[in-house]
Amino acid sequence: MAHLATRSGYQDLVARLNRFPQGAPPSRLLDRILSLLVSEKEAGLVALLPIAPFTAKVAARRWKMTEAEALAVLEPLAARGFLLDMEDRGQRDFVLPPPMAGFFEFSMMRVRHDIDQKELASLFYEYLNVEEDFIKALFTGGETGIGRVFVNEGVLSGEESLRILDHEKASKVVATASSIGVGVCYCRHKMEHVGRACRAPQDVCLTFNGVAASLTKHGFARSISRPEALDVLARCREEGLVQIGDNFREGVSFICNCCGCCCEAMLAVRRFGLLTAVHTTRFLAEVSAEACDGCGKCVDACPVEAALLVSACDPLRPRRRVARVDAERCLGCGVCLAACPRGPGQALRLAERGERILTPLNSVHRAVLMAVERGKLQDLIFDNRALASHRAMAAILGAILCLPPVKRAMASRQMKSVYLERLIRWREEREEAEKRKRPDLPGREPAQEANA
Repeated sequence: MAHLATRSGYQDLVARLNRFPQGAPPSRLLDRILSLLVSEKEAGLVALLPIAPFTAKVAARRWKMTEAEALAVLEPLAARGFLLDMEDRGQRDFVLPPPMAGFFEFSMMRVRHDIDQKELASLFYEYLNVEEDFIKALFTGGETGIGRVFVNEGVLSGEESLRILDHEKASKVVATASSIGVGVCYCRHKMEHVGRACRAPQDVCLTFNGVAASLTKHGFARSISRPEALDVLARCREEGLVQIGDNFREGVSFICNCCGCCCEAMLAVRRFGLLTAVHTTRFLAEVSAEACDGCGKCVDACPVEAALLVSACDPLRPRRRVARVDAERCLGCGVCLAACPRGPGQALRLAERGERILTPLNSVHRAVLMAVERGKLQDLIFDNRALASHRAMAAILGAILCLPPVKRAMASRQMKSVYLERLIRWREEREEAEKRKRPDLPGREPAQEANA
Protein backbone atom coordinates (compact mmCIF):
# COMPACT_ATOMS: atom_id res chain seq x y z
CA MET A 1 0.00 0.00 0.00
CA ALA A 2 3.03 2.26 -0.25
CA HIS A 3 1.58 3.82 -3.41
CA LEU A 4 -1.10 5.61 -1.37
CA ALA A 5 -0.31 9.24 -0.60
CA THR A 6 0.05 10.01 3.09
CA ARG A 7 -2.34 12.53 4.61
CA SER A 8 -0.71 15.94 5.13
CA GLY A 9 -0.95 18.16 8.18
CA TYR A 10 -2.90 20.65 6.07
CA GLN A 11 -5.50 18.03 5.12
CA ASP A 12 -5.88 17.11 8.79
CA LEU A 13 -6.34 20.79 9.66
CA VAL A 14 -9.01 21.26 6.95
CA ALA A 15 -10.86 18.22 8.30
CA ARG A 16 -10.65 19.71 11.80
CA LEU A 17 -11.95 23.10 10.59
CA ASN A 18 -14.95 21.40 8.99
CA ARG A 19 -16.06 19.82 12.25
CA PHE A 20 -17.08 23.31 13.33
CA PRO A 21 -20.32 24.77 11.89
CA GLN A 22 -18.33 27.52 10.10
CA GLY A 23 -16.03 25.35 8.04
CA ALA A 24 -14.05 25.78 4.83
CA PRO A 25 -14.55 23.50 1.80
CA PRO A 26 -11.36 21.63 0.83
CA SER A 27 -9.54 23.26 -2.08
CA ARG A 28 -6.02 23.60 -3.44
CA LEU A 29 -6.45 27.33 -2.77
CA LEU A 30 -7.26 26.68 0.90
CA ASP A 31 -4.15 24.49 1.21
CA ARG A 32 -2.03 27.32 -0.22
CA ILE A 33 -3.65 29.85 2.14
CA LEU A 34 -2.94 27.65 5.16
CA SER A 35 0.65 27.08 3.99
CA LEU A 36 1.26 30.85 4.20
CA LEU A 37 -0.21 31.06 7.70
CA VAL A 38 1.21 27.95 9.42
CA SER A 39 3.83 25.29 8.80
CA GLU A 40 2.71 21.76 8.00
CA LYS A 41 3.89 20.59 11.42
CA GLU A 42 1.89 23.36 13.13
CA ALA A 43 -1.15 22.48 10.98
CA GLY A 44 -0.98 18.86 12.11
CA LEU A 45 -0.79 19.88 15.76
CA VAL A 46 -3.63 22.42 15.49
CA ALA A 47 -5.77 19.69 13.88
CA LEU A 48 -5.68 17.85 17.22
CA LEU A 49 -7.00 20.78 19.25
CA PRO A 50 -10.58 20.89 20.61
CA ILE A 51 -13.29 23.18 19.28
CA ALA A 52 -13.98 24.82 22.66
CA PRO A 53 -11.42 27.02 24.44
CA PHE A 54 -8.59 24.97 25.93
CA THR A 55 -5.57 25.43 28.17
CA ALA A 56 -1.93 24.73 27.42
CA LYS A 57 -2.29 21.72 29.69
CA VAL A 58 -5.04 20.27 27.46
CA ALA A 59 -2.96 20.93 24.32
CA ALA A 60 0.07 19.26 25.94
CA ARG A 61 -1.99 16.17 26.75
CA ARG A 62 -3.28 15.91 23.18
CA TRP A 63 0.18 16.51 21.71
CA LYS A 64 1.91 14.18 24.20
CA MET A 65 4.44 16.78 25.27
CA THR A 66 5.15 18.91 28.33
CA GLU A 67 3.12 22.03 29.06
CA ALA A 68 6.20 24.20 28.44
CA GLU A 69 6.67 22.56 25.04
CA ALA A 70 3.00 23.10 24.21
CA LEU A 71 3.26 26.79 25.12
CA ALA A 72 6.26 27.09 22.80
CA VAL A 73 3.92 26.08 19.96
CA LEU A 74 0.77 27.92 21.09
CA GLU A 75 2.27 31.33 21.80
CA PRO A 76 3.78 31.90 18.31
CA LEU A 77 0.47 30.83 16.74
CA ALA A 78 -1.36 33.41 18.89
CA ALA A 79 1.27 36.03 18.07
CA ARG A 80 0.54 35.45 14.35
CA GLY A 81 -3.23 35.70 14.85
CA PHE A 82 -3.97 32.06 14.01
CA LEU A 83 -5.07 31.32 17.58
CA LEU A 84 -6.64 33.62 20.15
CA ASP A 85 -5.44 33.58 23.75
CA MET A 86 -7.69 35.04 26.40
CA GLU A 87 -7.90 35.32 30.17
CA ASP A 88 -11.07 33.74 31.55
CA ARG A 89 -11.69 33.70 35.31
CA GLY A 90 -8.00 33.80 36.04
CA GLN A 91 -7.21 31.06 33.52
CA ARG A 92 -5.40 31.52 30.23
CA ASP A 93 -7.40 29.87 27.46
CA PHE A 94 -6.53 29.42 23.80
CA VAL A 95 -9.05 28.93 21.01
CA LEU A 96 -8.85 28.21 17.30
CA PRO A 97 -11.31 30.60 15.66
CA PRO A 98 -13.14 29.54 12.49
CA PRO A 99 -11.76 30.73 9.16
CA MET A 100 -14.45 33.43 8.95
CA ALA A 101 -15.16 35.42 10.95
CA GLY A 102 -11.78 34.45 12.35
CA PHE A 103 -8.21 33.83 11.32
CA PHE A 104 -8.79 34.79 7.66
CA GLU A 105 -9.62 38.34 8.80
CA PHE A 106 -6.97 38.47 11.51
CA SER A 107 -4.24 37.73 8.97
CA MET A 108 -5.02 41.00 7.14
CA MET A 109 -5.94 43.26 10.08
CA ARG A 110 -2.51 44.87 10.11
CA VAL A 111 0.33 45.41 7.66
CA ARG A 112 2.74 42.48 8.12
CA HIS A 113 6.16 41.55 6.80
CA ASP A 114 6.36 37.98 8.12
CA ILE A 115 4.10 36.73 5.30
CA ASP A 116 3.48 37.79 1.71
CA GLN A 117 0.19 39.63 2.15
CA LYS A 118 -0.13 40.40 -1.55
CA GLU A 119 -0.01 36.68 -2.38
CA LEU A 120 -2.32 35.90 0.53
CA ALA A 121 -4.82 38.56 -0.62
CA SER A 122 -4.78 37.13 -4.15
CA LEU A 123 -5.49 33.63 -2.80
CA PHE A 124 -8.28 34.95 -0.55
CA TYR A 125 -9.82 36.78 -3.50
CA GLU A 126 -9.79 33.67 -5.70
CA TYR A 127 -11.06 31.37 -2.92
CA LEU A 128 -13.79 33.70 -1.66
CA ASN A 129 -14.72 35.91 -4.62
CA VAL A 130 -14.13 33.71 -7.67
CA GLU A 131 -14.85 30.20 -6.43
CA GLU A 132 -18.35 29.93 -4.93
CA ASP A 133 -18.04 26.90 -2.64
CA PHE A 134 -16.81 28.72 0.46
CA ILE A 135 -19.30 31.59 0.28
CA LYS A 136 -22.22 29.26 -0.37
CA ALA A 137 -21.20 26.95 2.48
CA LEU A 138 -20.77 29.92 4.82
CA PHE A 139 -23.98 31.74 4.01
CA THR A 140 -26.46 29.05 2.90
CA GLY A 141 -25.82 26.10 5.21
CA GLY A 142 -28.80 26.89 7.44
CA GLU A 143 -31.13 29.56 8.77
CA THR A 144 -28.69 30.89 11.37
CA GLY A 145 -25.92 33.08 9.98
CA ILE A 146 -22.70 34.33 11.51
CA GLY A 147 -23.51 38.03 11.21
CA ARG A 148 -26.35 40.49 11.65
CA VAL A 149 -26.96 44.10 10.69
CA PHE A 150 -27.10 46.94 13.21
CA VAL A 151 -29.51 49.73 12.43
CA ASN A 152 -28.13 53.23 11.74
CA GLU A 153 -29.03 54.89 15.03
CA GLY A 154 -28.57 58.36 13.54
CA VAL A 155 -31.67 58.11 11.33
CA LEU A 156 -34.11 56.88 13.97
CA SER A 157 -36.92 59.17 15.01
CA GLY A 158 -37.79 59.60 18.68
CA GLU A 159 -40.55 57.02 18.43
CA GLU A 160 -38.30 54.54 16.58
CA SER A 161 -35.55 55.01 19.16
CA LEU A 162 -37.96 53.86 21.85
CA ARG A 163 -38.78 50.69 19.90
CA ILE A 164 -35.23 49.58 19.17
CA LEU A 165 -33.82 46.97 21.57
CA ASP A 166 -30.45 47.35 23.26
CA HIS A 167 -28.86 44.42 21.41
CA GLU A 168 -29.82 46.06 18.09
CA LYS A 169 -27.61 49.09 18.84
CA ALA A 170 -23.93 49.14 17.94
CA SER A 171 -23.48 51.85 20.58
CA LYS A 172 -24.69 49.43 23.26
CA VAL A 173 -22.00 46.91 22.24
CA VAL A 174 -19.41 49.64 22.75
CA ALA A 175 -20.92 50.69 26.08
CA THR A 176 -20.79 47.18 27.56
CA ALA A 177 -17.47 45.89 26.15
CA SER A 178 -14.67 44.98 28.55
CA SER A 179 -12.00 45.70 25.88
CA ILE A 180 -12.18 47.51 22.54
CA GLY A 181 -9.75 47.32 19.63
CA VAL A 182 -9.65 48.72 16.10
CA GLY A 183 -7.75 47.23 13.19
CA VAL A 184 -7.51 47.34 9.42
CA CYS A 185 -10.59 46.21 7.48
CA TYR A 186 -9.72 42.77 6.10
CA CYS A 187 -12.05 43.13 3.10
CA ARG A 188 -10.75 46.45 1.82
CA HIS A 189 -7.12 45.58 2.68
CA LYS A 190 -7.47 42.39 0.62
CA MET A 191 -9.12 44.27 -2.25
CA GLU A 192 -6.37 46.90 -2.15
CA HIS A 193 -3.75 44.22 -2.87
CA VAL A 194 -5.70 42.98 -5.90
CA GLY A 195 -6.41 46.51 -7.20
CA ARG A 196 -10.13 46.55 -6.39
CA ALA A 197 -10.45 48.55 -3.14
CA CYS A 198 -12.89 51.44 -2.81
CA ARG A 199 -12.08 54.70 -1.04
CA ALA A 200 -13.88 53.89 2.22
CA PRO A 201 -11.66 54.08 5.34
CA GLN A 202 -9.73 50.96 6.32
CA ASP A 203 -8.80 51.57 9.97
CA VAL A 204 -12.35 50.85 11.15
CA CYS A 205 -12.62 47.13 12.03
CA LEU A 206 -13.86 47.04 15.65
CA THR A 207 -13.33 44.10 18.00
CA PHE A 208 -14.57 43.68 21.57
CA ASN A 209 -14.12 41.78 24.82
CA GLY A 210 -11.76 38.77 24.86
CA VAL A 211 -11.12 38.85 21.11
CA ALA A 212 -10.10 42.51 21.32
CA ALA A 213 -7.83 41.81 24.29
CA SER A 214 -6.02 39.05 22.38
CA LEU A 215 -5.70 40.99 19.12
CA THR A 216 -4.46 44.16 20.79
CA LYS A 217 -1.94 42.19 22.87
CA HIS A 218 -0.40 40.82 19.68
CA GLY A 219 -0.61 44.01 17.63
CA PHE A 220 -3.39 43.03 15.23
CA ALA A 221 -5.53 45.85 16.61
CA ARG A 222 -4.87 48.89 18.77
CA SER A 223 -6.70 49.49 22.00
CA ILE A 224 -9.14 52.42 21.94
CA SER A 225 -11.54 54.06 24.38
CA ARG A 226 -15.33 54.00 24.24
CA PRO A 227 -15.54 57.58 22.88
CA GLU A 228 -13.03 56.69 20.15
CA ALA A 229 -15.07 53.60 19.21
CA LEU A 230 -18.25 55.69 19.03
CA ASP A 231 -16.39 58.14 16.78
CA VAL A 232 -15.46 55.24 14.46
CA LEU A 233 -19.12 54.20 14.27
CA ALA A 234 -20.25 57.77 13.56
CA ARG A 235 -17.57 58.32 10.92
CA CYS A 236 -18.52 55.11 9.16
CA ARG A 237 -22.22 56.03 9.17
CA GLU A 238 -21.27 59.31 7.49
CA GLU A 239 -19.38 57.29 4.87
CA GLY A 240 -22.54 55.28 4.15
CA LEU A 241 -21.13 52.01 5.52
CA VAL A 242 -23.26 49.23 7.01
CA GLN A 243 -22.44 48.00 10.51
CA ILE A 244 -22.45 44.19 10.78
CA GLY A 245 -21.53 42.23 13.88
CA ASP A 246 -21.85 38.85 15.55
CA ASN A 247 -25.28 37.27 15.23
CA PHE A 248 -25.90 36.99 18.96
CA ARG A 249 -26.97 39.35 21.70
CA GLU A 250 -24.44 39.03 24.52
CA GLY A 251 -20.66 39.34 24.27
CA VAL A 252 -20.43 40.54 20.65
CA SER A 253 -16.80 40.23 19.52
CA PHE A 254 -16.73 42.27 16.29
CA ILE A 255 -18.47 45.00 14.32
CA CYS A 256 -17.38 45.48 10.73
CA ASN A 257 -18.11 48.66 8.81
CA CYS A 258 -19.03 47.27 5.43
CA CYS A 259 -19.28 48.63 1.90
CA GLY A 260 -21.15 47.02 -0.95
CA CYS A 261 -18.09 46.59 -3.17
CA CYS A 262 -15.55 44.86 -0.87
CA CYS A 263 -17.47 43.15 1.96
CA GLU A 264 -17.87 39.38 1.49
CA ALA A 265 -21.46 39.33 2.79
CA MET A 266 -22.57 42.29 0.67
CA LEU A 267 -20.93 40.77 -2.40
CA ALA A 268 -22.68 37.45 -1.68
CA VAL A 269 -26.03 39.26 -1.82
CA ARG A 270 -25.18 41.24 -4.95
CA ARG A 271 -23.27 38.67 -7.01
CA PHE A 272 -24.74 35.33 -5.98
CA GLY A 273 -28.22 36.38 -4.82
CA LEU A 274 -27.63 34.98 -1.32
CA LEU A 275 -30.25 37.09 0.42
CA THR A 276 -29.65 35.44 3.81
CA ALA A 277 -25.90 36.19 3.91
CA VAL A 278 -26.51 38.33 7.01
CA HIS A 279 -29.51 38.68 9.28
CA THR A 280 -31.43 41.88 8.68
CA THR A 281 -32.67 44.27 11.33
CA ARG A 282 -36.31 44.29 12.44
CA PHE A 283 -36.83 47.26 10.15
CA LEU A 284 -37.50 47.79 6.47
CA ALA A 285 -37.01 50.93 4.40
CA GLU A 286 -40.36 52.28 3.22
CA VAL A 287 -40.81 54.93 0.51
CA SER A 288 -43.41 57.71 0.50
CA ALA A 289 -44.28 58.01 -3.19
CA GLU A 290 -45.76 61.48 -2.59
CA ALA A 291 -42.60 62.88 -0.97
CA CYS A 292 -40.00 61.10 -3.13
CA ASP A 293 -38.62 63.21 -5.99
CA GLY A 294 -36.73 60.37 -7.66
CA CYS A 295 -33.27 61.84 -7.14
CA GLY A 296 -31.74 58.35 -6.88
CA LYS A 297 -29.44 59.09 -3.93
CA CYS A 298 -30.88 56.13 -2.00
CA VAL A 299 -30.30 53.85 -5.00
CA ASP A 300 -26.63 54.84 -5.13
CA ALA A 301 -26.23 54.44 -1.37
CA CYS A 302 -27.79 50.98 -0.94
CA PRO A 303 -24.99 48.42 -0.46
CA VAL A 304 -27.05 45.46 -1.72
CA GLU A 305 -29.00 47.13 -4.56
CA ALA A 306 -32.31 46.83 -2.72
CA ALA A 307 -33.47 50.26 -3.93
CA LEU A 308 -34.29 51.14 -7.53
CA LEU A 309 -36.09 53.86 -9.47
CA VAL A 310 -39.41 53.05 -11.14
CA SER A 311 -42.12 55.00 -12.89
CA ALA A 312 -44.35 57.00 -10.56
CA CYS A 313 -47.30 56.22 -12.88
CA ASP A 314 -48.22 59.90 -12.75
CA PRO A 315 -50.41 60.78 -15.77
CA LEU A 316 -49.63 64.48 -15.33
CA ARG A 317 -45.88 63.84 -15.24
CA PRO A 318 -45.28 60.65 -17.22
CA ARG A 319 -41.48 60.85 -16.88
CA ARG A 320 -41.55 61.21 -13.09
CA ARG A 321 -39.82 58.41 -11.19
CA VAL A 322 -39.78 57.38 -7.54
CA ALA A 323 -37.74 54.98 -5.45
CA ARG A 324 -38.92 51.47 -4.67
CA VAL A 325 -37.44 49.08 -2.10
CA ASP A 326 -37.15 45.33 -2.62
CA ALA A 327 -38.34 44.04 0.76
CA GLU A 328 -36.62 40.66 0.36
CA ARG A 329 -33.24 42.25 -0.30
CA CYS A 330 -33.44 45.21 2.14
CA LEU A 331 -31.11 44.93 5.14
CA GLY A 332 -33.02 47.47 7.23
CA CYS A 333 -29.72 49.25 7.91
CA GLY A 334 -30.98 52.81 7.32
CA VAL A 335 -28.10 53.81 5.02
CA CYS A 336 -30.60 54.98 2.39
CA LEU A 337 -32.33 57.24 4.92
CA ALA A 338 -29.03 58.94 5.75
CA ALA A 339 -28.43 59.55 2.02
CA CYS A 340 -31.88 61.00 1.31
CA PRO A 341 -31.66 64.82 0.77
CA ARG A 342 -35.10 65.28 2.36
CA GLY A 343 -33.89 63.81 5.64
CA PRO A 344 -34.96 60.71 7.57
CA GLY A 345 -38.69 60.17 7.92
CA GLN A 346 -39.71 62.29 4.93
CA ALA A 347 -39.43 60.40 1.63
CA LEU A 348 -38.01 57.36 3.43
CA ARG A 349 -38.68 55.86 6.83
CA LEU A 350 -37.95 52.65 8.71
CA ALA A 351 -41.04 50.49 9.21
CA GLU A 352 -41.35 47.28 11.22
CA ARG A 353 -40.99 44.05 9.28
CA GLY A 354 -43.88 41.62 9.32
CA GLU A 355 -41.84 38.71 10.68
CA ARG A 356 -39.91 38.63 13.96
CA ILE A 357 -36.12 38.62 13.81
CA LEU A 358 -34.80 36.11 16.38
CA THR A 359 -31.24 36.61 17.56
CA PRO A 360 -29.33 33.88 19.45
CA LEU A 361 -28.44 34.73 23.02
CA ASN A 362 -24.67 34.18 22.88
CA SER A 363 -21.90 32.48 20.89
CA VAL A 364 -22.69 29.03 22.27
CA HIS A 365 -26.39 29.39 21.40
CA ARG A 366 -25.46 30.44 17.85
CA ALA A 367 -22.92 27.60 17.46
CA VAL A 368 -25.50 25.02 18.57
CA LEU A 369 -28.15 26.40 16.20
CA MET A 370 -25.69 26.36 13.30
CA ALA A 371 -24.49 22.86 14.20
CA VAL A 372 -28.06 21.51 14.34
CA GLU A 373 -28.98 23.09 11.01
CA ARG A 374 -25.81 21.82 9.32
CA GLY A 375 -25.96 18.33 10.81
CA LYS A 376 -22.77 18.83 12.86
CA LEU A 377 -24.10 18.70 16.42
CA GLN A 378 -22.36 15.40 17.13
CA ASP A 379 -18.99 16.99 16.26
CA LEU A 380 -19.65 19.86 18.65
CA ILE A 381 -20.70 17.65 21.55
CA PHE A 382 -18.29 14.75 21.21
CA ASP A 383 -15.37 17.12 20.73
CA ASN A 384 -16.14 18.73 24.08
CA ARG A 385 -16.87 15.40 25.74
CA ALA A 386 -13.31 14.40 24.82
CA LEU A 387 -12.27 17.63 26.50
CA ALA A 388 -13.90 16.43 29.74
CA SER A 389 -14.89 20.08 30.26
CA HIS A 390 -18.03 20.18 32.36
CA ARG A 391 -18.37 23.92 31.81
CA ALA A 392 -18.27 23.60 28.01
CA MET A 393 -20.65 20.65 28.00
CA ALA A 394 -23.09 22.41 30.33
CA ALA A 395 -23.10 25.48 28.07
CA ILE A 396 -23.84 23.39 24.97
CA LEU A 397 -26.57 21.31 26.58
CA GLY A 398 -28.12 24.46 28.05
CA ALA A 399 -28.20 26.03 24.59
CA ILE A 400 -29.84 22.90 23.13
CA LEU A 401 -32.60 23.08 25.75
CA CYS A 402 -33.28 26.69 24.76
CA LEU A 403 -33.83 25.84 21.08
CA PRO A 404 -37.30 26.06 19.54
CA PRO A 405 -39.14 22.69 19.59
CA VAL A 406 -38.43 21.90 15.91
CA LYS A 407 -34.69 22.48 16.35
CA ARG A 408 -34.72 20.42 19.55
CA ALA A 409 -36.23 17.52 17.64
CA MET A 410 -33.51 17.86 14.99
CA ALA A 411 -30.88 17.82 17.74
CA SER A 412 -32.37 14.68 19.25
CA ARG A 413 -32.43 12.88 15.89
CA GLN A 414 -28.82 13.82 15.15
CA MET A 415 -27.51 12.69 18.50
CA LYS A 416 -29.76 9.64 19.08
CA SER A 417 -28.85 10.01 22.75
CA VAL A 418 -31.16 8.70 25.49
CA TYR A 419 -29.69 11.27 27.89
CA LEU A 420 -30.30 14.17 25.50
CA GLU A 421 -33.79 12.91 24.67
CA ARG A 422 -34.70 12.81 28.36
CA LEU A 423 -33.36 16.34 28.86
CA ILE A 424 -35.40 17.62 25.93
CA ARG A 425 -38.55 15.88 27.14
CA TRP A 426 -38.02 17.36 30.61
CA ARG A 427 -37.69 20.79 29.06
CA GLU A 428 -40.84 20.37 26.99
CA GLU A 429 -42.83 19.17 29.99
CA ARG A 430 -41.62 22.18 31.94
CA GLU A 431 -42.64 24.53 29.11
CA GLU A 432 -46.06 22.90 28.90
CA ALA A 433 -46.57 23.45 32.60
CA GLU A 434 -45.48 27.08 32.20
CA LYS A 435 -47.91 27.60 29.31
CA ARG A 436 -50.80 26.47 31.46
CA LYS A 437 -49.81 29.09 34.02
CA ARG A 438 -48.88 31.83 31.50
CA PRO A 439 -50.74 31.81 28.16
CA ASP A 440 -48.39 34.48 26.73
CA LEU A 441 -45.32 32.21 26.93
CA PRO A 442 -45.34 30.96 23.28
CA GLY A 443 -44.69 34.52 22.06
CA ARG A 444 -41.31 34.78 23.75
CA GLU A 445 -38.01 34.18 22.05
CA PRO A 446 -35.99 31.08 22.98
CA ALA A 447 -33.27 33.30 24.42
CA GLN A 448 -35.85 35.04 26.57
CA GLU A 449 -36.97 31.65 27.87
CA ALA A 450 -33.41 30.95 28.89
CA ASN A 451 -33.41 34.09 31.04
CA ALA A 452 -36.76 33.29 32.63
